[in-house]
Amino acid sequence: MTSLLLADVRPWGGDAVDVTIIDGLISDLSPAGNSTDSSTETEQRIDGRGLLALPGFVNAHAHVDKSWWGQPWVSYGGQPTTQGRIAHERAERDKYGIPSVDGAKAVLREFLRHGTTATRTHVDVDLGVELRGIANVLEAAAALGGAIDVEIVAFPQDGVLRRPGVLDLLDKAAAEGATSIGGLDPATIDRDPVGQLDALFEIAARRGVGIDLHLHDHGDLGAFQYELIAERTVQAGLQGKVNVSHGFALGELAPARQSEMVDQLGEAGISWTTVAPATSAPLPFREMRAAGVPIGLGTDGIRDLWSPYGDGDLLQIARGFARLHGLRTDEDLTYAVELATTYGASFVHRENHGLTVGARADIVLLDAENAPDVLVRAPRREYVIAGGQVVVRDGELQV
Repeated sequence: MTSLLLADVRPWGGDAVDVTIIDGLISDLSPAGNSTDSSTETEQRIDGRGLLALPGFVNAHAHVDKSWWGQPWVSYGGQPTTQGRIAHERAERDKYGIPSVDGAKAVLREFLRHGTTATRTHVDVDLGVELRGIANVLEAAAALGGAIDVEIVAFPQDGVLRRPGVLDLLDKAAAEGATSIGGLDPATIDRDPVGQLDALFEIAARRGVGIDLHLHDHGDLGAFQYELIAERTVQAGLQGKVNVSHGFALGELAPARQSEMVDQLGEAGISWTTVAPATSAPLPFREMRAAGVPIGLGTDGIRDLWSPYGDGDLLQIARGFARLHGLRTDEDLTYAVELATTYGASFVHRENHGLTVGARADIVLLDAENAPDVLVRAPRREYVIAGGQVVVRDGELQV
């Protein structure tokens, strides 16, 4: 049995408590100074000094296989379109050793530095790398001793139907442990939305995995694809297992059609992930919440051949979400932090992700007054506990 006592911490900025962790799980929360486990009975004790405590962040949309993090600076190239960036990445990735175990490990360590303890990551599956990227990411996660939970989406970045053999790779990935299979702009990449979606849903239903689709298309074309996805989700009985990533068109629709679409998404049990880019239309997040459409936040790519931006800090993404949607009240600012933490649970298949007894001990300690203060300042992560393991101490990585 391993044990850790976090003394004098304030969950969500509330009253101070002592948190007892046994074998990687939260076993007790007691008023500060009244813990049933004294410091002499625990293997390790941390004086929380009244720091604010949050659950570990959940990055619901990442690409940890693509990064050149840790290498000399790579200048951005390629054409400013989805297809142009795909072609540029395919032409240049071997030069930078992408994908690699070291590259994925470097990104995962930055996630931990910033308090992310679980992630859903899309990993490229194509005729060039086949399933090598997935193997690299899993090896990188294992090298970190299970500190960060990693779920895999087998992602066909270069298209599905237009590249014969990709469907077989997705099927193989699903058979070998990928939690979900991905898709990409069925109308504009494959130019066959019905064909791509039918093929993906067939694999998902047969293999018992989820689907997570990148959809960048705007306006009516984007909305048309949402309708196709919702119909197939219900037909295949995959409610609760299908996610739309990005989904820019939803925020662009006229109010009446937007409301109808949100209701359809809710009835089909479809979830949504966003990186909240500043140039996108705000999502109807209140209506989505009321309709039961889960929303997750993600960092997308981190210093890759698509973009030089990104540092792995999901709290910065939450702040971007808040600013994009004009959030100002304490309740709304707290909601943005909840999106990055507690509400991310379903995206990594956790029923209990919070500061509660029985939850995996994923805890972030910050010097802040309350959740709104955390959001607007994004202070240093003083401590990060991941599965009961101290992975950040005084702001410095320990793994």
